[in-house]
Amino acid sequence: MKRHAALLIALLLLPAAPSAGNGDDIVIDAAASQVGFTLRTRWGQSLEGRFLAFDGEVRLLADGRKQVHLRLSARDIEIVGHPRYSRLTRGEGFFDAERHPQVTFVSEAFAPALVRAGGELAGVLDIRGVQRRELFEIAPAACERPLVDCPVEVTGSVRRADYAMDRWAFALAERVQFDLVLRAAPPR
Repeated sequence: MKRHAALLIALLLLPAAPSAGNGDDIVIDAAASQVGFTLRTRWGQSLEGRFLAFDGEVRLLADGRKQVHLRLSARDIEIVGHPRYSRLTRGEGFFDAERHPQVTFVSEAFAPALVRAGGELAGVLDIRGVQRRELFEIAPAACERPLVDCPVEVTGSVRRADYAMDRWAFALAERVQFDLVLRAAPPR
């Protein structure tokens, strides 16, 4: 079973959380959530990255299904403990944050039960202006009200070459693993 890009994907879990009781969208709490990724070098080293700025919401659709919208700032990426790698990752050969400041994910509509039970979440990932349909895996929830009482965990991986991030192929493995841990913002 194919597992794809995470980053963006954990957001899909947000839909199972109750909203303010009136059908409002569920806002992701960026301060209580994490969106990370892992790059592997050809020498076996793991480089842990994270998006320091992001926002998103789970929208309630007219038919009762939900849809995740996630926006990640490519300008605010950090490779933990490696300032030089952080600059390279934001640069032209990778995310190209100057020309493409956002990475976005919009899920396909899904039933709210997906966030509790876990399973595949499909949607369109946009990196560097390249849009592709990807699949992410939502882990089964550890509570009755995911996003509210416990985080929603999402994983997936994407091929760098699919998004024209093929520079440094001699040094980096082809796949980028995304890991998201998402929480809902408190009702306003």
